[in-house]
Amino acid sequence: MKSYIYELSFTCDTMGKKVLIATLYNPEPVILATTRLGPERLVLLVDKHPSKEQEKSLRIINESLGRVIEVKVVKTDVYDIVSVASKCVEIIDMQPKEDRIYVNITSGRKTKAIGLLFAAYARHDRVRKIAYNPEEDRNSVIYLPRLSFKLTESEKKVLEYIDSGEYASISDLSKKIELSTAMLYRAIDGLKDMDLVTVEEGLKLTDAGRIAKL
Repeated sequence: MKSYIYELSFTCDTMGKKVLIATLYNPEPVILATTRLGPERLVLLVDKHPSKEQEKSLRIINESLGRVIEVKVVKTDVYDIVSVASKCVEIIDMQPKEDRIYVNITSGRKTKAIGLLFAAYARHDRVRKIAYNPEEDRNSVIYLPRLSFKLTESEKKVLEYIDSGEYASISDLSKKIELSTAMLYRAIDGLKDMDLVTVEEGLKLTDAGRIAKL
């Protein structure tokens, strides 16, 4: 069987392109989204070990859409949301700055859709729209809020320090980080409220915190 899994690489176009990044299982939602949006580049997320259904969907998409637009396929983890989000952030960052990026999370596994959604939040400034087509009515489109983690510089610094070392307590971190005690406690409180940091067993990043610092 012909393989439709391609390496992740992109060429720069100074004019910019419309790019659709989408999860994939069934081909219909992707074909519908592509027809409506009219992208020049389509990036599809599949499992590390694609199922027969995914391979079939890729074949259908390449035999139809692949004749008129650029199709890239990227393998990701299935259930590790942080890993999926990290790969999706990498995909977004590799697009030329002039490109207009759109996201569709309809097809594929929920964990992959969530990972792509979080990546869109982490790169809020690069993503134009996040779309979902309801299963009950594939012809309708729901545009999800383009949320952002909106971290302060102090909060970003705290995340970086916690991620790079082990700290038993806030007091332990205060000895290493170049922030006043008041700013540190304020930042930690904010990060705890957003569920980005936990202090129950020493200072640690949650999965959301690991994504927020991407």
